[in-house]
Amino acid sequence: MIKSILKDRLLQITAVLAVLSLIMARPRLADINFDTLWSLTAMMILIQIFNYLHILDYCAYRLTGYANNTRQLVWLFLALGFVSAMFLTNDVAVLTLVPLYLYVAKQYKLPEILPVTLITMAANLGSAITPFGNAHNIFVLAKFHVSAMHFFSWTIPIAIFSVVMASAYTFILKPTPIDHISTQKIYIPPRPTILAIIAALIVFAGVLGFIPSWVGTIVTAVLATALKPNIMSKVDYATILTFLGFFIIVSDVSQNAIVKTTIASLVTTPSSVYFGAIGVSQFISNVPTTVLFAKFTHHVAALLYGANIGGLGTLVGSMANLLAFKQYTRYGTIDSRKFLIRFTALNLLTLAIFTLFGWFVIK
Repeated sequence: MIKSILKDRLLQITAVLAVLSLIMARPRLADINFDTLWSLTAMMILIQIFNYLHILDYCAYRLTGYANNTRQLVWLFLALGFVSAMFLTNDVAVLTLVPLYLYVAKQYKLPEILPVTLITMAANLGSAITPFGNAHNIFVLAKFHVSAMHFFSWTIPIAIFSVVMASAYTFILKPTPIDHISTQKIYIPPRPTILAIIAALIVFAGVLGFIPSWVGTIVTAVLATALKPNIMSKVDYATILTFLGFFIIVSDVSQNAIVKTTIASLVTTPSSVYFGAIGVSQFISNVPTTVLFAKFTHHVAALLYGANIGGLGTLVGSMANLLAFKQYTRYGTIDSRKFLIRFTALNLLTLAIFTLFGWFVIK
């Protein structure tokens, strides 16, 4: 477990930058958002519980049995990717659904690049809709104490526009008839599943601020240990430590007068925050961008829109994009370079469309 944590490339980079940032200043305890760390830990444990119970796999296999043609199949995968990312994060949706789709695609000689790209975009956009869909949403809620009503008033327009765009994209695919897809039978144990759902509701209540965030961590840790102690060893601790590293870096950097003045001058208006978050996300990913910008602005809606829409575009726009590329490299049959070119092209086109949409919303 420790070896896998230390091998995480993003954590390695963050750790080096955190150490270098100590040259500027020492991190302040007040800059470490412990609510975010508690909520993130609870979500990481919860994800592994759901993985252990194979709940998302079960839903995916059940849905694929209803598809009569290629277009329907891809639409079902997009719908599941969009909805599952709202509750289990975009990373989990991609890690589960991309290999499963590629497995089906091999069996029936279906298109690969466009569907995988669409599934990834659906997961990124779906994760933007809920406070617990991705790490930066969790952080924004904890940092700015955003109410659930305000949050959903900002994200519902993204949800509606995402559904319209996803549906439109599926019409690119020909509705080629396919035989009934043979699916794997998965047994879902009722009692552990009910307990997992209750634990999820407790975690969500913590993220939304209804109860202390640490309660969700304790509940999920106890449940995971009771189900199978090995679950705790599979938790993505690297992401939690990476977030801690982000907090240390931003705390140190923000104490430098020149850096503070420069960044603050670039995020003075909603538009500058919005376009800045989208642009910077293309180079350093949307999670560190959110943590960095949050230190210097109070334009929360613009930051939320910019970070989530910024997950589209380049491969590093979000971690889910990188995971999709890794999964395709492992399971896809077409050259990965062709995949990368087409994946990036469609993502950039979608980024441009959503950037215009988001700008009209926040104006």
